[in-house]
Amino acid sequence: MALGNLAQRALVAVVAIPILLVLLYYHRPEPTWAVIFAASLLAMREYVGMTLPPPDRLPVLAVGALACAAFYWLDPVALLPYRHLPSWLGPLALEGNGLAVALAVVAPALYFLFRFRDLPSVAGRYAAALTGIIYAGFLTTYLAKLKLVDPAQGGDTVLLVLIVAWVADTGAYFAGRFLGKRKLYEAVSPKKTWAGAWGGLAGSLAGVIVLKLVHAHWLGWVDVVAIALPGGVIGQLGDLAESLIKRSVGVKDSGALLPGHGGMLDRIDAVLFIAPYVYAYLLVRVGG
Repeated sequence: MALGNLAQRALVAVVAIPILLVLLYYHRPEPTWAVIFAASLLAMREYVGMTLPPPDRLPVLAVGALACAAFYWLDPVALLPYRHLPSWLGPLALEGNGLAVALAVVAPALYFLFRFRDLPSVAGRYAAALTGIIYAGFLTTYLAKLKLVDPAQGGDTVLLVLIVAWVADTGAYFAGRFLGKRKLYEAVSPKKTWAGAWGGLAGSLAGVIVLKLVHAHWLGWVDVVAIALPGGVIGQLGDLAESLIKRSVGVKDSGALLPGHGGMLDRIDAVLFIAPYVYAYLLVRVGG
């Protein structure tokens, strides 16, 4: 007998969470980056699969992979553990993020310049390529960059984002199922309700509180609220944004990678919006 959606989700979580925790709390950043880089490739692949014709997908994905690698590895903080790098790489890394963005913009433009095929559709395809690289690629990469903000906290900084997103998802699921009547944004996501939205916020807050009490004692109570509540709102907006994209291209799920979860983008749509916010918040916190 086929497993229900909830049972499939639980099975994926039971298998994936222990593996993810081991990688996050390993003392070196490379394994975390490698897993998140793979996730960014899958997310970009799903996005270009929804928005670009087949001949454009592989070239755009290749450019996206290079741009995402540059976005991480040209970050000066990412290079700190490596003491024997060429001297010329230091000045280059100071402009690493800007160079990665330039690569993401220029390389697809050159590709379409010489392989434009259907000329009237180039602007739309170019826009889809840029969005796929930055939205599905760069925003995913922020998860790996989070581990660089405060290396003393190990994987806590990454786990924070995942908890805000995924515990909120669970809270929204149950609140929406048992209490939900009034629709949140029916034109974009017909199943989402206001009860689910409030349940998601409660889940985000509860998840971060548990993390603080059980393990992340370095978090203050102001941090808990400042991360969980804005992060919970931003994450739900990220979920709606991905729903909008899918509805605009007429698909239900971005892919079928994870049983019960859909594709990679379906699983990390909230994470894409939360990760840059938490990254910025922790930069200010650590700097202050």
